[in-house]
Amino acid sequence: MRHLKSGRKFDRSPSSRRAMFRNLTANLILHERIETTDAKAKELRRVAEKLLTKAMRLGKVAFTPQVDLTAADKAKRLHATRLVGSFIARFGVKTLPGGETEKVDLVEKVFVDLARRFEGRAGGYTRIIKLGPRKGDGAHMALIEWVVRPAAGGVPVTEAAAETAPATA
Repeated sequence: MRHLKSGRKFDRSPSSRRAMFRNLTANLILHERIETTDAKAKELRRVAEKLLTKAMRLGKVAFTPQVDLTAADKAKRLHATRLVGSFIARFGVKTLPGGETEKVDLVEKVFVDLARRFEGRAGGYTRIIKLGPRKGDGAHMALIEWVVRPAAGGVPVTEAAAETAPATA
C-alpha cells in the first residue's frame, strides 16, 4: 500500500526521475510553456513552484542589481542561487526564428525575470491546460505554463488582463 507516499514514480529509478524533472523544469523556465503528459505536468508543477519559491522568498533582493545590495543580502542571494543552480542546469539554448540559437542563463531568469513577474503573488505560479489524448498511444496530454507571461512589449500580462483584452485574429 502507498499510504502517505506522495509523488508518482513513472516506472523510473529515482535518479532517472530526478533527471527528467530537472530537464522539464529547465525547459519550462526557458520556453515558458511546454506540452507533456498530464501526470508529468502535475508533478512538474510541484517541482517548478518550489524552485521559484526559493527566489520569491528573497523579495526585492532577488532582482535588485548586485551593486545595490548589502553584504548580508548578497550572501542570501548567493545561497538561493546556489540552491536553484544545484537543481537545474545553469544555461539553456533557445532556438530563435531563422535557425539562430540564444544561450539563456536559467538561474538568472528565475531570479530576475520570474521573481519580478510574480512579485506579490503568494503561490500558484503555473497553470495546466488539458489538451486531450495523444494520437499515438492515447496518453492524456497537457500544456503547462506560467500564469503571468510577458507580453510583446515586455510588460507582464496577468490573468484578468488577458481575459478582458480583445482577441486578435
